[in-house]
Amino acid sequence: MGVEFGLLGPVAAWDADGSPLPLGAPRHREVLGRLLIARGRVVPVDRLVADLWEDEPPAGAVGAVRTFVAALRRALEPGRPPREPSRLLVTDGPGYAVRAGRETVDARRFEDIAARAAEAAPHAAVALWDAALACWRGPVLADFPAAAWAAAERARLEALRLDAVERRADALLATGAARDAVADLRAHVAAHPGREDGWMLLATALDRAGRRGEALETLDLARDAHGPGGALARTRARILSGTENTAAEPAGTADSVWDRVAASWDRSVPARSRARLHATAGLLRDLAVTGPDGLEEAHRHRRDLVAAAETTGDPELAARLIGSYDVPAGWTRADDPDGAGELSRAAARAAARLGPDGPAALRARLLSVVAVESRGDAAADAPLPRAADAPATEPWRGRAERAAEEAVRIARHLGDPALLTFALNGAFMQAYAECGSASRREALGGELTRLAVDHQLPGHEVLGRIVRLQALAGLGDFPQADTEAEEIDRLAHRNERPLAGVFTAWYRALRTSETDGWPAARPRYAHVMAETADCGMPGLTRGAAALVALVPVMRGDGLPDPGDFAHLDPGPYRPWLDPLLLAASGAVEEAGQALTTVPRPPHDLLQEALWCVLARAAASVGHLPVLRRARDELAAAGAELAGAGSGLVSFGPVARHLAAVDTALGAAHADG
Repeated sequence: MGVEFGLLGPVAAWDADGSPLPLGAPRHREVLGRLLIARGRVVPVDRLVADLWEDEPPAGAVGAVRTFVAALRRALEPGRPPREPSRLLVTDGPGYAVRAGRETVDARRFEDIAARAAEAAPHAAVALWDAALACWRGPVLADFPAAAWAAAERARLEALRLDAVERRADALLATGAARDAVADLRAHVAAHPGREDGWMLLATALDRAGRRGEALETLDLARDAHGPGGALARTRARILSGTENTAAEPAGTADSVWDRVAASWDRSVPARSRARLHATAGLLRDLAVTGPDGLEEAHRHRRDLVAAAETTGDPELAARLIGSYDVPAGWTRADDPDGAGELSRAAARAAARLGPDGPAALRARLLSVVAVESRGDAAADAPLPRAADAPATEPWRGRAERAAEEAVRIARHLGDPALLTFALNGAFMQAYAECGSASRREALGGELTRLAVDHQLPGHEVLGRIVRLQALAGLGDFPQADTEAEEIDRLAHRNERPLAGVFTAWYRALRTSETDGWPAARPRYAHVMAETADCGMPGLTRGAAALVALVPVMRGDGLPDPGDFAHLDPGPYRPWLDPLLLAASGAVEEAGQALTTVPRPPHDLLQEALWCVLARAAASVGHLPVLRRARDELAAAGAELAGAGSGLVSFGPVARHLAAVDTALGAAHADG
């Protein structure tokens, strides 16, 4: 029918010759705008009435809407014969819809051109971004700035426009046209100072245009809006380093190769294309094993990558990006439980979208992500069961365990060693359904190690040996654990895996406490806590000082001195430490109440140790439900050392703690 519609500015329509169509009064245009943002879906008449009159609609509101629609039909299809149904603004069931192709609505054209620009090489992308931005005549639905029904669409499209401005500048920089980007970027950040990417692009453009002083001044202004640190600080460091303008290094050096290849990538690969998403995933995977700073950055940016993956609208692409992060994970308490839970749920969503008939290897990767990121209780979607209650079936644990089992099964069937190492990592994270799993973990670590050695997978060889190190410590086999620690250090040095040394350093402090006693171990623990405080693994180190302070207490038979813990942050272990400290301070009733409400210990490397702590507190105040539950939970771990399977601390033989529980239960029975 040749009619085109405009939302990117005042609501408008044009005929085939480009002449504006007379849409009538504001209410007529408002009805048209409301129908257009529905994207062809039916808007019921009562919904139109509610949107047009946000307060109390008049008595004749429904009739008025029908009048508006009739007038719009005449304006949009002036040559339509009387009584012939409209083919453009149609009646459908309880309401109305505009049946218009995407290419006829400026907002949809903008989105489509922007999508093509994102896939194009830099020079072509600049032209496409220009075409996309040319669709805009003003603010979205400019004649209805306060309409609540337009708020969400206005915000969405405006965000896309701002993104397009920055992507165009990004493409200009990639073509070498830094000077051309400066003026538009100055206007952009002046109008939208909250856009950090805009400031970084402007500073980069100024620097590449030979105006380094202005670039640094720009970053100073940006810091006022966003604060110090983060991406702005990295941009400043890059500019100050003079990377863009320094003389070339000898061609054979690693840094020179990196700089030249990275520059070629920027010039050749479309800005923010899917190829860049895939490359980003690979960089994050490598960044995570470079050290504390890299690990923290990888954690932070990974969530952004997953969010970007889910917005592509391509289920398989999203699944590949989410499932690509097969970084060996050796600690079962999440550094960021909320973030880990989000990632686990994102992987589960991606697996559901793929369905059971999706690519098997991709499904196994997603299930492995679910298993790894559901470590401990990160995937919990309900309050944890109480330690005083009978064991409960926890749905989120069941889901994670099944994900691990299916991932391993698929990987074995496919015969893919790299996939199987990832799946076994997930199986390790879920090997805590009950206490006393050190032997199972030792077997998993052994398989991981053999698989990694046979197929030259050094990162997972380090993981397999760390798993064995922890399990062997839990079993009290320190000669074999010492051998693993030495091999881990050798591999870490050869393969640049500095974080592996965190695990061996803590293990050697634990080893000292077992062989030489607490007086010898105490200074060693002080040293290792100071050395690893900033290792980028808060799940391992936060609260560790309180665990260390418990070592001499739990290896003895008494209660702690509360003063020894007054200035220690128990971190995530507070719920299980508090009852013991309350009991030690003489607050028997409060300790009993705390034991009644405390959740069961997390299913992780320290669950035996925390059950022993609860048992000690329960015995001291006669809390029989927790005593009995601790007895039942610890029974399977009678041959292990409490907590030593963590590689951090050992509270001595579980058998000794079980004997103390039996004594307390026997005394309670005799008194009863």
